[in-house]
Amino acid sequence: MSTATATARPGAVLADLLPSSRVRDVALVLGGAVLTGLAAQLSVPVPHSPVPVTGQTFAALLVGTSLGARRGFLSLALYALAGVAGVPWFAGGASGAGMVSFGYVLGMLLAAAAVGALARRGADRSPLRMAGAMILGEAIIYAVGVPYLALAAHLSASQAISLGLTPFLIGDALKAALAMGLLPAAWKLVDKR
Repeated sequence: MSTATATARPGAVLADLLPSSRVRDVALVLGGAVLTGLAAQLSVPVPHSPVPVTGQTFAALLVGTSLGARRGFLSLALYALAGVAGVPWFAGGASGAGMVSFGYVLGMLLAAAAVGALARRGADRSPLRMAGAMILGEAIIYAVGVPYLALAAHLSASQAISLGLTPFLIGDALKAALAMGLLPAAWKLVDKR
């Protein structure tokens, strides 16, 4: 498939620009899981919060957007399953399902699928639509992660919001801004070829 064909075809995501094969799909899913695991190591503790700031959520949303819903979901599922099985690639080199922040990992599975589906509808082609997709993805992560944090850490809803949502909003806005420029710019580069 030529690059021109892939960019003209509705419903394409960036990963579809590579020649189609099962080997490609397996490599993309594995690569997305590894990227997320590496990005999780960019971890900064937040005072008084059991949840650190990481590059993990940005990577998960980038993986979903660039791979599409199915491959993005599978990539994050592989990341989660490998981490639960003992691969030390959750935030700060952690592994296992016993962390109070594990709900955010589960939310990333759903978020990757959602932003991947939006990318297939062209959300990754314009800055404004990309920002909307990223904000929706972040909202999905929090919709799973914050209640899980409340249950796992025995916190009230307001405490969980205070410790697991509020401190991260500025960083999420920066991640959305980065994605607003990154993915639409990638498509512009491809379209010039």
